[in-house]
Amino acid sequence: MTDRLATEAGDEDGPPSGAVLGAPCWVSLAAHDLAATRAFYEAVLGWEFRPGGLGDGFAVAMSDGRPVAGIGAMAPTLGVATAWLPYFGVADPDDTASRVRERGGTVGVGPIPFPLGRAALLADSSGAAFGIWSGDLVRDWSGWHPEAKVGLRLVTRNAFDAAIFYGEVLGWTRPGGCDVRYENEEVILVCGGLAMARITSGAVEAAPDPDVRPHWQVQFTVDDVAECTRAALKRDGTVTGEWEDEAGRWATVRDAQGAQFTVFEPGGGALAG
Repeated sequence: MTDRLATEAGDEDGPPSGAVLGAPCWVSLAAHDLAATRAFYEAVLGWEFRPGGLGDGFAVAMSDGRPVAGIGAMAPTLGVATAWLPYFGVADPDDTASRVRERGGTVGVGPIPFPLGRAALLADSSGAAFGIWSGDLVRDWSGWHPEAKVGLRLVTRNAFDAAIFYGEVLGWTRPGGCDVRYENEEVILVCGGLAMARITSGAVEAAPDPDVRPHWQVQFTVDDVAECTRAALKRDGTVTGEWEDEAGRWATVRDAQGAQFTVFEPGGGALAG
């Protein structure tokens, strides 16, 4: 989610030079039924898919000729719910994973090697899941934001505590990194003058519903929210919320396998997220 993602020059395994360390770089979904999931997003968001470089079945979702997201197959042995996951570009995933542990987070998977880099799946100190990525894959996806029109919002119990966690783990405030601001009761991550992610307080402690526990929301900008929700309902999806604000129209949708995302239709205000 940045014009250029990555690090200072010189790390062969890290993101390319000229990008921003610690900024969001991608979103991805692991699905139990890959064919059905791709058909759902083709119908609801108008995506097309091309093969990716991360193994059999992995595909890159394309919108207007630009990469938007990745969708891959979940291992059959994993009995976990499907969910959209944001990734952040880092220079050294091993060092980042160590900092996550030191600050009360957890490392679920990795760091492990892929054909185009190394990645790990993590959770912050409140349990919100996220990923990190290091490698040439980020170079191919530079320029993803704002053209891909993807937004991120972390809903958590304490926005300031979360900002401190991610700032320390991902190096947001180091020279050449990102700027952290506070506006309208949200913490906003700004890199290169662009709002890359937002952190909002409000998740409920120990809530049984995962949607109100700390989690990263993935938002896709669309031309017509109503059309998207109709298409989702026709394909066994569900709409869990709809609202309007000064920015435009919003809806929260679950795909047919339960993965939740938000669609946003600008309506005269600034592009969210």
